[in-house]
Amino acid sequence: MLSVAEARARILAPLRPTGTELVGLAEGWGRVLAAPVLARLTQPPADVSAMDGYALRAVDGVVGARLRVVGEAPAGHPFAGCVGPGEAVRLFTGSVIPDGADTILLQEDATREGASVTVNEACAARRHVREAGQDFRAGMVLLEPGRRLGARDIGLAAAANHPWLTVHRRPTVAIMATGDEIAMPGEPISPGGIVSSNAHALAALVRAGGGVPVTLPVVPDDRAALVAAIDQVMGASILVTTGGASVGDHDLVQSALAERGFKLDFWKIAMRPGKPLISGSVAGMPVLGLPGNPVSALICAALFLLPSLDVLSGQVAATPRTEWATLGAALRANDGRADHLRSTLSNGPGGELVVTPFARQDSGLLSALARADALVLRAPYAPEAPIGSPVQIIRLDNLGL
Repeated sequence: MLSVAEARARILAPLRPTGTELVGLAEGWGRVLAAPVLARLTQPPADVSAMDGYALRAVDGVVGARLRVVGEAPAGHPFAGCVGPGEAVRLFTGSVIPDGADTILLQEDATREGASVTVNEACAARRHVREAGQDFRAGMVLLEPGRRLGARDIGLAAAANHPWLTVHRRPTVAIMATGDEIAMPGEPISPGGIVSSNAHALAALVRAGGGVPVTLPVVPDDRAALVAAIDQVMGASILVTTGGASVGDHDLVQSALAERGFKLDFWKIAMRPGKPLISGSVAGMPVLGLPGNPVSALICAALFLLPSLDVLSGQVAATPRTEWATLGAALRANDGRADHLRSTLSNGPGGELVVTPFARQDSGLLSALARADALVLRAPYAPEAPIGSPVQIIRLDNLGL
């Protein structure tokens, strides 16, 4: 069986970013840049005032000086003349600094009387002046390819005068839940059946990871039906199946894929939950076959599908961020599989972060996963760990869960 790290590396190795498309600025949030964003102008385009007040020469800005106000320059309406000795121009935040002026007298530091203004606070040169190009200059690279765009990036691209952005296409993720026992929420449930949760949880995770989920109807344990479903989604960025990843008489996913030329890379990982996991490709389409147990499916998806979406979207795959916490319950020695224990977080008496694994770690307990805050990571063959031991954790929020 492969280690988690080796399995992750092998899943990601053959993946390539999707193609590109041009989208309007308003549609850019959450997309990954495929081309750099260069400044199409200089910002600010000229020296401007950072405050409301008066533009004047610093040599005239001495306490008690009385200056003649020769004009007004609201933002967007620059003063056409030049500020001379003993003169000032009324302006506002964002107003262009007139020629001849090199400092700003704040309005609260001035006394205005008709056409004159008295200086009540000395003015140093360049005070409250935002210089041309202080933010960026035309031609500068502002955003690099591979960046997932947030609100601040959209604002920067807009300020740089970009109405369109070149981004990678969102990866399409075909999601195929399998099993005779599976019913969709709201449908009649057959004797011995269960309601499908995997497809819906995975679709939500795919959206969170920047992909587009394409959820198929539940496919029964029938080879012909499985093959037909696979044919429907040929050409997706990645096919994700749930259930049928083991080797029982009714686990038919691999045999159905084989009818379409499936190339298997591996199908077992030394981890818990989630030992049976199929990785390979069919007709050039990557395939990730997740276990059927809902906790196993979600944790495997967070560890292997989300970084796959990073690569397909044009990013470097993010490694789950780990941190240290103090163990709040004793743990037995581990066997040969890496454990991912669902746990809660709390603060200890000294303010330390305490992580307490649930007593029951069954891979069918979705309610426990929903209550959990983190996963405790335990290496294969880790020795027993008493209460108070330091352990590494991954917060579930950092996994998109």
